[in-house]
Amino acid sequence: MRRRGPNSASGTRAPAPSSAPRQVHGTPHGRWMPLGKDGRLTLYARTDGGLLRWTQRSAGGDRWDGPQFVPVAGLTDVTVVQGANAYVHFLGRRERAGADGPKADYVHAVQYQTGRPVTAWRSLGNFHREREAGLKAGAPAGAVDAQGTVFVFARNAGRGLQMRREGKGGKWGAWQDLKGAGLAAELVPSVTASGLVEVFAPSDSGVQQWRQDAPDGPLVTAQPSQFYALAGSATALETAPDRLTYYWTDANTAGVVAYRAGAWPLAVGGYPGDGAVVALRTPLDGYDCTVLAQRGAGGTLLIGVCGTEAEQGGVWWSDTTKECVGDPALALDGHGRVVVAMRGRDGGVSVARQEDGPGLTLSPHWHRL
Repeated sequence: MRRRGPNSASGTRAPAPSSAPRQVHGTPHGRWMPLGKDGRLTLYARTDGGLLRWTQRSAGGDRWDGPQFVPVAGLTDVTVVQGANAYVHFLGRRERAGADGPKADYVHAVQYQTGRPVTAWRSLGNFHREREAGLKAGAPAGAVDAQGTVFVFARNAGRGLQMRREGKGGKWGAWQDLKGAGLAAELVPSVTASGLVEVFAPSDSGVQQWRQDAPDGPLVTAQPSQFYALAGSATALETAPDRLTYYWTDANTAGVVAYRAGAWPLAVGGYPGDGAVVALRTPLDGYDCTVLAQRGAGGTLLIGVCGTEAEQGGVWWSDTTKECVGDPALALDGHGRVVVAMRGRDGGVSVARQEDGPGLTLSPHWHRL
């Protein structure tokens, strides 16, 4: 075992009951509506002093339990990542008071099974020794490879890339400086089917990338590309074995593009607002399809559908007319149906599910959690 298993009581604590309703102040980075091994979805949101958690009562069901409060003081950013074993990892950045002023560090916690307690939050330190430089460190991003190794990435005060990875037996290695320059704060790490980790980072000089050549190997700098992605807009989806397609909002045209290594970015339409394009791969009517979701320029949730790696044939966009704040979430439920989650302008979180029938039709009745 790499770490204590899901039934271990050591280092765990149940979410504290809330005596008063807590407001949702945002959603985490990453895929914040993961699917557990038991076929149930879990949804997370940001609140004062920690996270809120909702859990499906049954696989593919319409009823959710929650919210439960997961406390973590001083949290400024949090990213949700999931490994092949379905463990959900939380990578956070927090600030705490010190004798000479506030200090920032990174923290990590795990939820091993759907509905189970979240482990205690363990500090991963900060790659800057100087307090003021440490406060300029960016939000964490992460990935979990096929062996269950957790990788944490963050932009440093000089706008380069730092990485720390979990070692054998659950012990963490030291922070490593992967260089880079002029990086945007939002990083996009991914893992391919064979377990290779890749990092995509928009920057002042175009897209910069780091890749592994072999599982457990070092991340090496790839040739930079003169493509300019709007900060915070990029996402990655594995669309063929060990081949990633990146979607982002082009900084020059303000339209969504699709990009695969060795080709030019392809315009796929849409009317993006701020925030990320999120992507999901699923069969529709017997065809391998990609579903995209984004907050549109008008502030409503847009859904796009195309054949996987067939964007040149057209992406069919539709406007849900539902007001969306921040990045939406896409997932497949325990029955293989598409589920969309978003935060509304009023702060509430709502979900809608794919209806039976041809194509992708979402239920007009959104369930507010």
